[in-house]
Amino acid sequence: MADHKEYQPPLDRQGIALRYLCAVLPMLFYGIILVAAAPGNQERDVVPILVDVGLGVVGLVLMRWRRRRPVLIALATALLTVFSGTATGPAYVAYVSLCTHRRWRQLIPVAVVSWLCLVAFSSLHGSEQASVISVVGGTVFLGGLTVFGLYLRGRRDLAASQRQAALAAEREQSQRIEQAKLAERAQIALEMHDVLAHRISLLSMLAGGLAYRTDLSAEETREVALAIQENAHQSLNELRTVLGELRSDGALEAPQPTLAQVDALFDEVRAAGQEVEVDDTIDNRELLPTQTGRHAYRIVQEALTNARKHAPGSRVAAELDGRPGDGLRIRVSNPAPSGTSAGPGGKLGLVGLAERTRMAGGTLSHAVQNGRFILDARLPWEA
Repeated sequence: MADHKEYQPPLDRQGIALRYLCAVLPMLFYGIILVAAAPGNQERDVVPILVDVGLGVVGLVLMRWRRRRPVLIALATALLTVFSGTATGPAYVAYVSLCTHRRWRQLIPVAVVSWLCLVAFSSLHGSEQASVISVVGGTVFLGGLTVFGLYLRGRRDLAASQRQAALAAEREQSQRIEQAKLAERAQIALEMHDVLAHRISLLSMLAGGLAYRTDLSAEETREVALAIQENAHQSLNELRTVLGELRSDGALEAPQPTLAQVDALFDEVRAAGQEVEVDDTIDNRELLPTQTGRHAYRIVQEALTNARKHAPGSRVAAELDGRPGDGLRIRVSNPAPSGTSAGPGGKLGLVGLAERTRMAGGTLSHAVQNGRFILDARLPWEA
């Protein structure tokens, strides 16, 4: 049975030709010796030579199946060497092939049979002294072939392990790439939620006011309609900006909002009708890292969106405080009337905020105290 750890690389034409060459050269060498040692051209001298060469050719043909039936072919070619010196070439190639991909319990019996065949051939075709020299030389050569075959097997095992390691590294790299893609998709999904939830909630509030207010003049109705149009336009632009991050052509991304634009955000929601009181005591705002400022902006944006969804028409209080070394704190509160439905996607905004804050290395907490829902986010700000 083949070793389950063996690795037999396929042979190309050059490899096949090399192995047959290694088998043919000893055949030619021994054939020349046979012809040179023949005392004459009598038929009784030619027949043994033809038989010897014929058995060598048989061994050469059997080599074709040495990979499919290595033990059987190695034994068959070894037995041929009892009667044919030219068969030693194919026998040695088959024996080395066996060494490269078989276990010891199969290799040792074949090695013993090969050595016994060597002894038998030397006893049948030489004097006592020549037989001893032939056996000793053949034993050393057979041992060398064994070492060479095991060396080839070691090289192939090393190649197989390197191949497996390369495949494992490739699979790990593919997994890392997939994980990176999933993380990027999650980031983009979070960004899309923050952007669209903010804009759509503004549109909902404006459209709701337009539907229920019957005391608006034509000019006021026109202003609300323009505000709806402007917010819809901004929604498309911001969505296009977020989706632009999926581009792979190396194009520059549009600048993302940071805490420097938070005042514009407050003005925007006030213009849409949301009442917001702001207490901003941030020191050295210009030293705030861009990534932290971006997260802070989205946290404020989502907090205002949640307030519009859960407590429409209520006054919202936003407190921003922080300085380098102490961190950044964002606290947004609004009335929490009982029995108010969050509508579709309820509580998903808080889940997204918690994830964003965690990605920024900060913490997020929320609770209802004295009838008000309070959201408190803290982000790191290195000195």
